[in-house]
Order: sequence, then structure tokens, then C-alpha cells
Amino acid sequence: MMGGMNTKRLLAERLRSHRLTAPARTVADAASHLLAVQSQDFVAGRWALAARTRGAVTLSQVDAAFTRGEIVRAWPMRGTLHTLPARDLGWMLSVTADRQHLQAASRHRQLGIDDAIVATAERVVRERIDGGMTRAQAFEAFESAGIDPRDQRGTHLLFVLTIDGVLCQGPIAGKEQLFVLAEDWITDAAQPDDPLAELFVRYIGGHGPAGAADFAWWTGLTLGTARDAVERGRHRVTEIEDGLFVATDAPRRAPRAASVHALPAFDEHYISYADRSPVCEPEHAMTVGPGKNGMVRPTIIVDGRVIGTWSHAGAAGPAPEAQFFRHPSDEVADAAASALARFAAFRAG
Repeated sequence: MMGGMNTKRLLAERLRSHRLTAPARTVADAASHLLAVQSQDFVAGRWALAARTRGAVTLSQVDAAFTRGEIVRAWPMRGTLHTLPARDLGWMLSVTADRQHLQAASRHRQLGIDDAIVATAERVVRERIDGGMTRAQAFEAFESAGIDPRDQRGTHLLFVLTIDGVLCQGPIAGKEQLFVLAEDWITDAAQPDDPLAELFVRYIGGHGPAGAADFAWWTGLTLGTARDAVERGRHRVTEIEDGLFVATDAPRRAPRAASVHALPAFDEHYISYADRSPVCEPEHAMTVGPGKNGMVRPTIIVDGRVIGTWSHAGAAGPAPEAQFFRHPSDEVADAAASALARFAAFRAG
């Protein structure tokens, strides 16, 4: 429970904000509404969008949105890969890049990553990219300039080049997503008047009800900066109780919205709040994660509450099965099986 709002209402509002009970018309619309979905597990990030889109969306349809340039994958915040609308990457980084540099500084000193190495890495990438390059090709480019990409040095250089606005991950080539030059790939860059306020308003639109502490967690910004964002953006959202905000114009709930969903690893519905207890009973939090390995497992939710987990894999993986915390009713078990079948069809398409 948050303040005076009961958990049932809180979760019903969040399910609508997350487009789980009010699915978007297209994958690009879902991405625009959520603004950013965690995607270090790439299958999970793509399913997060498909699960929020009307109809039987397939993996290849999500990939087509990448290849059309509607969505990209990058490190827009928290040093974590997310999928987001291509047009929103630049202004988001104008808010979050300095904080990400600061958070990564110690690790970069350990790896010997300094301004000179970053400049060299950018030069060789620009010389070789020729419309796009795989991660392996980027690492080969680094090696050609005398930069050892091992020990995560190569990945951290790609991270720096992304938050500096040089690179993003765009089109899909086979099973690989290519790094491309952001200046060439993103042809329609949004430029909000107040990027910090915009970030707060968009977060509330795709995640509310939520408050400053949730926004600070989600963005990786300080609580002081988050409170500043609230003050600058509060006239564009609705405060339903002290410090708790929702979108002023929320999406309309679908007439026959599902109550049971199979959500991916690291799903925004679970991960994007400072307090996850409304979504998952504390006794099951370690089962879902994050555990010692940092993983957050895929979840089965009923009316917004986690009732079990499941596993997802690539196209050749086994059929997904639910592991419930408690024995479900036949109705819930059947609905969960249908939700998992929807994922299986997504993965196969």
C-alpha cells in the first residue's frame, strides 16, 4: 500500500499505465508510451513491447521496428541497456549521461579507460562502421588500434560511445543487432523544452502511480534531482495523493483485458519502482530477483501481483512452463498457459 491508495487500485492503475490492460496499437506506440524498457536480455526486452501491443505480435515484427529505425537499444540510464524510441535517445542522454559517467568512473579507471582511449575508439569505429557493425567487429576495430577489449573493456567503450551520443544499436542482421552512428541513424530527434521535466512526465505516463523515489530509482538520478523533476513537471501530470502521480490522460482499459500475464525477465512492471512490495510478496522477492547474479526472472502476474515465475529462451528453447508459488485455481492455470502460449507464438514468429 502507498499512502491512502489501496494495493488493488494501485496495481489496476499501473497495469493500465504499463499498457498491459490497455495495449498499444503498434510496437512503436508501446515503446513511445513506456519510453524505455529494460533490455539487457534482448528477447525479454522485445517481448516486453510485444506483450503491450494489440494482437499476436511476433519477434520478427519487433525486429522490423528496429530495422525501420523506430526504436533503438542503448544505455539511456542506470548503465543498463534499454529499448526506447529512436527520437527520444538524445534528449534522455542530455539528462542522464553525466550521472552515468560519474557512476562508471571508478570501473573505468580500473580498466584504464580515459579520454584518449575513448577518442581513439571513436576514431576507429567511425573509420570502419560502414553502415553498421556487430559487437565483435567493434572489438576487432578496438584491437586494431591497440585497445584490448577483454575484461569488459570493449563493452564499456561501447557504453561510453553510446552515452556520448556517438553510437546506438539499431537494425537486426541475422541474430545480431548492429551498432550504428546515432547521427546517421536517428533522423527525427525530439527536442523537448525541459528534458528533465519531460523525463518525469513520460515516466509517470508509462509507470504511474509513482513518485519521486520511484523516478530516482528508475532513472538512476539523485533523489534531489528527481524532486526537482517533479516540481518542474507536476503541472503536466495529476497528483492523486501526496507525492503520488498518474498521467492526466491515461490510456483506456481494453473491454476484455486479460487479468493474467506472462511478463519477461527485468520487466518494467516489476523492476521500475523503489518499493516492489505491492507487486510481489516480500517472501517471494528473492525468487524473482534480483538475486546475487543480478537476474530478475520472468513472472506470471494476476491482477498485477506476481504469483509465479517461468523461463524463456531463444527460438530453439523448450516450451515455457510456469512455476507457481502456490497451487493456482484451474482458471488461473489455464490463463497462465494461454499467456505462455502467446509468448511461444511470439518467439517462433
